[in-house]
Amino acid sequence: MQRFKDAYTAVEAVQPENPLFLFRPDALSKAAGFFLSQFPGTVLYAIKTNPEPYVLKALYAEGVRHFDVASLPEVVLARKLFGKDATLYFMHTVKSRQAIREAYHTHNVRHFSLDSEEELMKILQETDNAKDLCLYVRLAIPNNYAELSLTDKFGINAVDAVPLLKKVRWHAAKLGICFHVGSQCMHPDAYRIAIRMARKTIRAAGVSVDMLDVGGGFPSVYPGMTPPPLHTFFSAIQEEFAAMKSGMKGGDNIQLMCEPGRALVAESGAVVVRVELRKHEMLYINDGTYGSLFDAGMPHFVFPLRLLRTNGDVAPTMLPFSFFGPTCDTLDFMKGPFYLPEDTAEGDYIEIGQLGAYGRIFTTGFNGFAPEKKAVAIKEEPLMTVFGESHAPTMSGPLEIIAA
Repeated sequence: MQRFKDAYTAVEAVQPENPLFLFRPDALSKAAGFFLSQFPGTVLYAIKTNPEPYVLKALYAEGVRHFDVASLPEVVLARKLFGKDATLYFMHTVKSRQAIREAYHTHNVRHFSLDSEEELMKILQETDNAKDLCLYVRLAIPNNYAELSLTDKFGINAVDAVPLLKKVRWHAAKLGICFHVGSQCMHPDAYRIAIRMARKTIRAAGVSVDMLDVGGGFPSVYPGMTPPPLHTFFSAIQEEFAAMKSGMKGGDNIQLMCEPGRALVAESGAVVVRVELRKHEMLYINDGTYGSLFDAGMPHFVFPLRLLRTNGDVAPTMLPFSFFGPTCDTLDFMKGPFYLPEDTAEGDYIEIGQLGAYGRIFTTGFNGFAPEKKAVAIKEEPLMTVFGESHAPTMSGPLEIIAA
């Protein structure tokens, strides 16, 4: 991977014709170090967030050894990169029979989640009623504090979870309970509520539990979306987990786990796009919702960005712009507002930050538009960060303008 001092130097050297992905290894190192040192339990990286091998290898180098996988290809990828020196957790609650069978028999996966009796039967049948299964029942949890809710698709309600927990306990070598508070969760109370619901459900089922997995949802920072410091989330989890253990027989032996994705990798990635045309305050750029900017379209995320003009001065006044992507679909639209200099024009490059999560993995190649095949690394602070010295959200110049 080519390495450059900063985004400007990379653009000047590459002059990319297609969207160019930037990788900030130092930002990833800080995020991984924070989670591994501060979270009071086992950290599983959610591979779906960014499965690039250079990202996975960097996380492994920082000490991450546990991975949340959502599909058989993710299982295969992790095993190819790390062999047996990684513990894989198949945490998608609806898996194909082939995926279960190959994960267990070929790739030594022992951890599986489920939210129905039907899925339990599939797991038991495809593993030949294995006696070494670690099974996690996923609860449906209110996602009131999340920007993107997941509760309508996954999870079992607390009432129906009681008989399911009893049945799973009978078959599992180790029983876990898990949940997801929703993507980009903006308040630590979400975890308090969820853990209390889990504790009440376990008590109603009258079963012993070996693992509590609080899932993902840990937030990153975006313009207009500033969460509390991450340590407040960890403190809330630790306090509620302690209360849970104290009220349970054998509670001291329960393992605590989490599945961060966005918060671990968002800051480490960015994309450089090029303006192909300007119509008033509408910029037509060479990436969009069918590429790495899906979250700027449907969920209407606003990303930090800056102009990377390779020659000439820039206007000091900023204007709010909207973007159209390169495809011929009018849904390829990003409302913003994205603030850029008023003289932004065709040929200008723009860096869009916070795309280490759900960025490059979303690219489709629709209409033949695709990013550069290789990413480049830069040694420069992210445009926005939650991993400053105080671990509180800060901006390192999201509206900064760079000109030669």
